[in-house]
Amino acid sequence: RFSQVLSLLIPTQLQRVIHRALHRLFHTRSCLFVVLHVALQAAVFGEYTWEVFVYCWELQFHVLLLLLPYLLLAGNVGCFLLCSRADPGVVTKSNAASLVKVYAYDGVLFQRGLVCPTCTVEKPARSKHCSVCGTCVHRFDHHCVWVNNCIGASNAGVFLLYLLSLTATAAAVAAVTAAFLVQVLLLSNIRHGTYLDAQGREHAVEITFLVQHLFLTFPRIVFMLGFVILLTLVLGGYCSFSLYLALTNQTTNEWCKSRRFGGSPHLPLQPHDRPLTYKNIYSKGIWRNLKEIFNPPTVLERKKK
Repeated sequence: RFSQVLSLLIPTQLQRVIHRALHRLFHTRSCLFVVLHVALQAAVFGEYTWEVFVYCWELQFHVLLLLLPYLLLAGNVGCFLLCSRADPGVVTKSNAASLVKVYAYDGVLFQRGLVCPTCTVEKPARSKHCSVCGTCVHRFDHHCVWVNNCIGASNAGVFLLYLLSLTATAAAVAAVTAAFLVQVLLLSNIRHGTYLDAQGREHAVEITFLVQHLFLTFPRIVFMLGFVILLTLVLGGYCSFSLYLALTNQTTNEWCKSRRFGGSPHLPLQPHDRPLTYKNIYSKGIWRNLKEIFNPPTVLERKKK
């Protein structure tokens, strides 16, 4: 019904333009989100440099505290470049035979003998064809539009560092900015004052009044702080989820598939309607799982084990 209503409200030609734009945005490799990502970082650090840094310097904040966001940003940019330019672990006809031997097939999420119809190669366990990049990726996690690349066996560790450094950068900017605003309130001694409301009644200063005062005095700084705090919370949640996947040796693709199969009593293609019991066979313990993210196993390593 929604599509029928939409077709009545939007002309056919405009629908085609919107469809092409959405397809190009989310189903083909595009630098748009990379540009947006860089623009947001430039806007935040521009405001931090020209206002927060200068004010904090005048208030004699410790220089290491003021430089911490820049140091974290440098590490984040390095991880971003490595993650976006690295080979995620593309499965080709020349390496498919060896990659098939790296991970065992669990018989639930990954079946032996399946061939990718697009790449015409046998699909190793834990691999998936990415429709955006047009390739099969070994230990496929997801396609990240922010780095314009797939996340797979070869760059999963760098991507985790990228997420951690990005979260730490946002948190550092938020902490320094919040410390500056608190220092301003302490120096002004406004929190011990009073104000008159519209009816002329006197009230003690409350938190709402202090926030309004700061917003009127430093509107750009307060707006940036709110944005960075929200960003820190969102990134912190995603980082926690990514760390959970790393410590349990799962990928985003596997986690989503296991949730979907978990709701089904039987798996098609299973002989004799055997009940589906999914178990993560790839977890080897917290430390070995974490090590595998940064040092993916090879065929020789698996044979030794």
